[in-house]
Amino acid sequence: MHSRTDPSREFEVVRDPLWNTIRLDATAVRIIDTPQFQRLRHIRQLGLAYLVYPGAVHTRFDHALGVYHLARMALTFLGDRGELAGVDPVDCRLAPYAALLHDVGHYPFSHALEELGEELVSSDHEELAERFLCAEPIRGTLQELAPDAPARIARMIRGRSESPLQGLVSGSLDLDKIEYLRRDARFCGVPYGEVDVDRLLHAIAILPDPQTGRAEVGIHEKGLSALESLLFSKYQMFRNVYWHHAVRSATALYKRLVHDALRGGVIGAEELVGQSDERLMTILELRAAEMDDPAARRVAERWIPAVRRRRLPKRALELPAEALRGMAGDAWVASDVELVGRLEDRLAGELGLDEGCVLVDYPEKPRMLGLDLLLLRRSGAVQRLEDEGRSGLIDLPKVADELYYTARAFRVFTQERRTVSAKALLPLLALDAAALRRRLASSAPLL
Repeated sequence: MHSRTDPSREFEVVRDPLWNTIRLDATAVRIIDTPQFQRLRHIRQLGLAYLVYPGAVHTRFDHALGVYHLARMALTFLGDRGELAGVDPVDCRLAPYAALLHDVGHYPFSHALEELGEELVSSDHEELAERFLCAEPIRGTLQELAPDAPARIARMIRGRSESPLQGLVSGSLDLDKIEYLRRDARFCGVPYGEVDVDRLLHAIAILPDPQTGRAEVGIHEKGLSALESLLFSKYQMFRNVYWHHAVRSATALYKRLVHDALRGGVIGAEELVGQSDERLMTILELRAAEMDDPAARRVAERWIPAVRRRRLPKRALELPAEALRGMAGDAWVASDVELVGRLEDRLAGELGLDEGCVLVDYPEKPRMLGLDLLLLRRSGAVQRLEDEGRSGLIDLPKVADELYYTARAFRVFTQERRTVSAKALLPLLALDAAALRRRLASSAPLL
């Protein structure tokens, strides 16, 4: 950012490799200068993906500026068409700052910690946002806009606002998705994130829900092809970047590191809030080195060196998500952290590996390609694009569901090279959680 030498100026300009010039108003500059927002400079947007894609060292800070930029553009287009006439002026004023602050509560290393489950990490980054919004000096800056601005912005970030502008901040077509797809693809050096941003922004409209009459963000039919480009770009990025086998291996390793740190008393769950990437790693490294707990020793002697030296776990088994469709394991593998941990420990023993050296990974994001969006037809009729029912010119919801299963994969990683047979493991994935617990309690081998 340019240095602020003239306090009388009403805006500042940032040069950005993606959007070229981002113009920041005075309130945005004050928010950006807070310690809470500056922390985002030290949180990589894609966590440990830089171990696979060396260019993926861009940050939540960069991304947040981009989302703010797109929000201002979208609001300008809506205002020029007169579509903001019925929207609360306070919401119009706050929406760009909600976009700017949408990641302010983010944990270090992207979304990995949120996958540890509520037993270990009780809140996701969107829930934590309100805590940061209510802390000074952000709180005071926002309250100059409206007394209840922190609470209003928190509701927008969490997708719980009644504002018609909610969909710009959190929804099927929110500006966060548009921005991160373009930015992540650019810095990973892959051609998958090309979204027709200009067409999408011009096609965004404020539409009345045909069922309730409530106004919300939707899209004109002329933007459907751009919406398709967004859908397919997201699929390609998940399949080739976010859920790439080595990226998921690094993520699983990091989750095991933090899991053992929590179990071994190296750090408390509350201490994870507000950390940056390297600060967290340094805290864990220094504390674990002084402790005798077995879990803490694994953190100091095994997991942190593995991350630092890029000794990633190897694939012992990979199955397409389609192989699990309809199986009981399709549910518990992604949600029952305790049960999966017991399965991992049992598999480690049978494979001749130490505790923690088997990692089961099955990334889940049910709304990854979900659609719940109003569509304005050229005839003037408004209908809803959603996961069920009529979808418009093509069956986008059905396509989205199939792409989701194509992008996912079930994997077993091992710290040392091993092979796990699909023939042996699939019967375990067919069991419901209770049946698997009984199987793990028996002495009969699993493999």
